[in-house]
Amino acid sequence: MKVSQTFGLKKTQFELDYVDIDPNGDIPLFLDPYYIAKCEFAFAINAHRTLRSFFSYLLHLLGQDEIKQAQEIFNYLSEPNEICLGFSESRPDGKGVGPIDTGKIFDSLLLSEAVKTGLMEDIEDFRIFVPGIDKDKMSDMTANIIRKHLIDYTQNQCKLWGIQMQVNVPSGYYWDRTKREWVNNYTEMLIINEKKILLVPKRIVSFSKEYTPQKYLQHFVLNFLQNEHLRLNTSLVRVHKYKNGRERRYVTKKSIKYSIGDIDKDWLAKFTQDHPEVFKEFRERTAKSLNVVLNENIAEDSLLDIVQYLREKLLSIPPGNSDATNYHRTVVGILELLFYPSLSSPQIENEIHEGRKRIDIVFDNSAEGGFFFRLNSVYNTPSLFIMVECKNYSRDVENPELDQLSGRFSPNRGKFGLLLCRTIDDMELFLNRCSDTYKDDRGVIIPLVDQDLVSMLEVFVEQGSHIWENLLMERFRKIAL
Repeated sequence: MKVSQTFGLKKTQFELDYVDIDPNGDIPLFLDPYYIAKCEFAFAINAHRTLRSFFSYLLHLLGQDEIKQAQEIFNYLSEPNEICLGFSESRPDGKGVGPIDTGKIFDSLLLSEAVKTGLMEDIEDFRIFVPGIDKDKMSDMTANIIRKHLIDYTQNQCKLWGIQMQVNVPSGYYWDRTKREWVNNYTEMLIINEKKILLVPKRIVSFSKEYTPQKYLQHFVLNFLQNEHLRLNTSLVRVHKYKNGRERRYVTKKSIKYSIGDIDKDWLAKFTQDHPEVFKEFRERTAKSLNVVLNENIAEDSLLDIVQYLREKLLSIPPGNSDATNYHRTVVGILELLFYPSLSSPQIENEIHEGRKRIDIVFDNSAEGGFFFRLNSVYNTPSLFIMVECKNYSRDVENPELDQLSGRFSPNRGKFGLLLCRTIDDMELFLNRCSDTYKDDRGVIIPLVDQDLVSMLEVFVEQGSHIWENLLMERFRKIAL
């Protein structure tokens, strides 16, 4: 049973920011440090800094021949069964980087040509050059190191969806990049059937199929060697003669492999030491081929059924204080469906139950293109985070609501927000008020009402992000111009 089902959230994967795992089995998704390093949004940036901190310190210890201390910090990289990602076919049972494997991998690290020569500069290169490291183990190591980030994320998601957590639970060891040591404390944890669970943002997981030693060898190293054999006209060159008299010289990858013999990760390291330009090209081209895991890749539900359900649910919620939380959580699910992967990691900033209920949401801006990406680079609007204010009013929102949202803006956090409410009688007048806020350099606020969300949901299956891109751009032009 998935986490959402266990707690009766009545939410699908399309509406949830985390990977909706089943604690009794693993999903074949992975935490790939190379992919995380290429993600330029708050959660990923912080996680990558922690990964780099651990790896840099480990290399420093090895470089200073402080082998015992290096092994001590490496031994904490056991399998984290809390994330339920990887290859286990049933309940996670510790088949990742266990105590024995950790020792073997550390021994491989000491003997690795990549470490000896200083070739390995990033933690993601473990998988390319260190024997015994595959994507499953690389994912396990990553989860251990960034466990604190995943704990914080899990706490935020539980708060967002009203999931009860257990207090005073050992966190499990995580890497503290400030102290440069492993830390364990007591905190709130998500517990399911007496097992600790860590939720993982779907925006940072991958199928881990790009940055692999197999692809490096097959598509870069062997391609380079084929060209070299042709250039030097070695004995591996074969000639194919066509009927028209033309000839084609070629070298097969199979013949190159046979001539070399055993090709292992140490061989790859030695080759890379001699030809660093090939590895550089591999890294650069791989970075361009990385793809976000989409909801369609991991969800079992019908998108058409989901958007119809959300449309009907939104319109069925009465305005007013008593239904504010229901409205807020419905809207968050709709925004997650519409705006993912451009926005991610939603969290409650404030929750107030005195008088009207209010939930202010902050998203990470994780866009790699489109409207949210252009906010900072083209429209000169800081947007590291996207603020969302939800108002389940039976009346129009006015200047006080605008001032409330703009008052949360800052150059570092962001100066863009979405103001969601049920209806606005005079949209043109309200956009003029938003324009006044913008011209006073107090940020950009775009209003979205029920009918906007309904219209986007109705055509989202066919048009995807184009529908909301067009609407936001149209509103922004009216405000800015």
